[in-house]
Amino acid sequence: MTRVEAFQTKTRQKAIVALNKYFSGNTMDYKQIFAIIVPIFVDSAFIVLMAFLNTAMISSSGVAAVSAVSMVDSINMFIVNVFVAIATGGTVIVAQYKGSGNPELASKAAAQAISAVAIVSVGISLLVIAFHSATLSLLFGSAEADVLHNAEIFLIASCISYPFMAIYQAIAGVLRGVAETKACLVLSLILNVAYFLFNLVLIKLADMGVVGLSVSLIAARVLGMAVSIVYLLKYNHTLRFKFKEMLRLQYSLLKKIMFIGLPFAAEQMFFNGGKLLTQTFIVQLGTMAITVNAIAGSLSMLFQIGGASLSTAIVTVVGQCIGRNDIQDARKFIKSFLWLSTVLFILITAILLPLFPQLAALYAPPEEIVPSIFSLIVLLSISQPILWSLSFVLPSALRAAGDSKFTSVASLLSMWLFRIVLGYILGITLQWGIWGVWLAMVLEWGVRGIVFAWRYKGDKWYRHKLI
Repeated sequence: MTRVEAFQTKTRQKAIVALNKYFSGNTMDYKQIFAIIVPIFVDSAFIVLMAFLNTAMISSSGVAAVSAVSMVDSINMFIVNVFVAIATGGTVIVAQYKGSGNPELASKAAAQAISAVAIVSVGISLLVIAFHSATLSLLFGSAEADVLHNAEIFLIASCISYPFMAIYQAIAGVLRGVAETKACLVLSLILNVAYFLFNLVLIKLADMGVVGLSVSLIAARVLGMAVSIVYLLKYNHTLRFKFKEMLRLQYSLLKKIMFIGLPFAAEQMFFNGGKLLTQTFIVQLGTMAITVNAIAGSLSMLFQIGGASLSTAIVTVVGQCIGRNDIQDARKFIKSFLWLSTVLFILITAILLPLFPQLAALYAPPEEIVPSIFSLIVLLSISQPILWSLSFVLPSALRAAGDSKFTSVASLLSMWLFRIVLGYILGITLQWGIWGVWLAMVLEWGVRGIVFAWRYKGDKWYRHKLI
């Protein structure tokens, strides 16, 4: 054996020892853990990359188009996260039934989660379509006329697509609950590649601008929903899903799902409502400020790929640990995920920050706003490795154990008492502009992280009995 081969063997052995130490427990080993994490990471990276490229494509249609899409996306985030929240309730309950060894109830819980999300999405879609003009006028009435016109088109299209997206999210959620993250990856690839290709044809080739983006959004989400339903009915053998179970509401299971889903949905509504309110602050600063916020926000998602994927994966891991009543493993994996998230933030930031000029150039921004975008990215690069994981990965773990009320209340209080109030003071009152609004956001992460770390040290977070 050569020295190089000996070094490689020794390094491999050390890596396996470390993986066993931090990512293997009583009933799950590091291979199972990373079989859950890796597909979610690839999925998250791909989704962010597609969002990045789609935003860059719509940037070619002008500043008004970018601003309109950014404004409507803040509304979309507010609404879509309600569907995701209820779907997360399904993920938690399915994961806990899976962990407890009860596949029949896991299958029934999956059906109820999909039904609940479908019903809620149709209701919200009809409501927003009915009041779309009033909503935009109320929130962004000070925006320029062409920006509002584009925003109306994209908001109506988004509403039409809500039920399709909601059903897709619910199916992906229950599949993650039984650790079928590879299937989720394939379904996500189909949806997002279709969205990108539709945009490429309708925006870049046909030059249809926001109208092209709107048509692409609806078409891709219809396709994503159709493929996910076919997979669940024809090819999935873990859940043994039966369509008729969706048509018969079972209130005992719905109650368990909503115990997790409703507080999280309320949190998402008020949390993203707060972000929507900060968007109205930014609208006051003018179209250029909206564009800076949109581009910096899109770039920030690239930096958050690692943390976001672990925030999703930890729900399945901790949910199954709690289902087996293995608190020791749950605590161990939470600590390991938090450290891994921090390491990923450092690595991704080290890779992407030097590439900022090339990344920003894809949006073709006016030269005068590039320094402002860069200053926001630097702020995130410094703060995210320290603050983001405790603020977002840890509450996902607590929620997977059933501690939904506390995490929701804590998130709402920190959002409204710190990010909103401080954001207005720094951004508008003290005239620090968009940088002040983002600084308030970063400081609020710190407050949230401290609260959740304190909660994790106690034992109340895993005392809930869901199943």
